[in-house]
Amino acid sequence: MENIQYIKDALPWLIPIIIILAIWDAVWKMIALWKSARNNHLAWFICIGIINSIGILPIVYILMHRESTTT
Repeated sequence: MENIQYIKDALPWLIPIIIILAIWDAVWKMIALWKSARNNHLAWFICIGIINSIGILPIVYILMHRESTTT
């Protein structure tokens, strides 16, 4: 019973953190998916689309392929 009360007390600050992380992940994922599609990197596109990594994998892709972006 004590654990349930702890969870109830944590919800007011936990929900905003989850929302912020979801937005963070979505932004990085959209940027990386767009860049990988433009660069015809199908393997990266699939991995980024499938793996939820709180923005880590999309950031890695963007940093690795900075110069290869086609306009």
